[in-house]
Amino acid sequence: MSAIQPFRIEIPESDLDDLKSRLKNARWPEAETPDDWTQGVPLAYAQEVATYWANEYDWRKTEGILNAFPQFLTNIEGLDIHFIHVESPHDTARPMIITHGWPGSVLEFYKVIEPLVDPTAHGGSAQDAFHVVCPSLPGYGFSGKPSEPGWGVEKIAEVWDQLMLRLGYDKYWAQGGDWGAAVTTMIGAQNKGNCEAIHVNMPIGAPSKEAMENPNEADKRAFAALQYYQEWDSGYSKQQSTRPQTVGYGLVDSPVGQAMWIIEKFWAWTDCDGHPENALTKDEMLGNVMLYWLTSTGASSARLYWQSFGRFAEMSDVEMPAGCSMFPKEVLPIGRSWAEQRYKNIVHWNELDKGGHFAAFEQPELFANELRECFKQFR
Repeated sequence: MSAIQPFRIEIPESDLDDLKSRLKNARWPEAETPDDWTQGVPLAYAQEVATYWANEYDWRKTEGILNAFPQFLTNIEGLDIHFIHVESPHDTARPMIITHGWPGSVLEFYKVIEPLVDPTAHGGSAQDAFHVVCPSLPGYGFSGKPSEPGWGVEKIAEVWDQLMLRLGYDKYWAQGGDWGAAVTTMIGAQNKGNCEAIHVNMPIGAPSKEAMENPNEADKRAFAALQYYQEWDSGYSKQQSTRPQTVGYGLVDSPVGQAMWIIEKFWAWTDCDGHPENALTKDEMLGNVMLYWLTSTGASSARLYWQSFGRFAEMSDVEMPAGCSMFPKEVLPIGRSWAEQRYKNIVHWNELDKGGHFAAFEQPELFANELRECFKQFR
């Protein structure tokens, strides 16, 4: 077994001092012309966040939240992979790897790890326990940054399989949303014999013939969401999938630029009724932003789009059992007939009444329950 090294986050105070200096010396554009978010994050809110970030936000609390979980580094395919690994005290626990996406991080899962690992401490049953592994995607957070092309979802899925085997889990389940859904879907498509079932909270699928010819209400919502995304919400993906290096200079140099690049998506993709703090606190959003800022991963995280965006249609079908949970404010809330074209054995499908793209971050209890319901049939 290759070396697995314990890891602890210890950001130098000088990095935090540099951040505060940059925030206090930020250059600002003029205010947006409409009185809303249609041109992006409003100037007044951006300045409010920056002031809070510089004067009140405490990174050490976020650092403490993450350091409360066992973290590790291991080198696979020449790249250091950072991951959280929490083993359950219950003999009935089964291993599961959970993968985040962009603009997320392992911080998304801080409210669900303990309920999944030790459900009896949270009003649940020991029969629902998981050993949880949460890796940081290559080029994200404290994982290494690929120095050459090739680190797309296909390779990441293979590396995740190696990671689980390295941890001694020759049979496991996989879960993911956003890019995590793409990686998890690829794990299912590759079907190397170790992963036995998957669950995604952003299933990937194109419109079915049925949906095109006779759309139901879910199909109509999906078509409307797809049109809105293409017209008003996809600029970030076009930039990151074509010129990630160019946008990376501004993101790595300006904390305000990095923060607003991400916080706009917390506004757009959460079930927040028009304001991101109805879904997440400032501390949660900034904690997530810090995992990009402190690690200078604005460019390296964006390169995953350059490597893999637009290749979802090339994915093979998933024959292994798959669960899908549709939260209402998902970016692309596809209908079941769309999903069935890719996931050939859907064993769990549920459409929830609240929550968005960052399901574990926004609705941790609902998210944890979805995983329990999906996987309990395989125990």
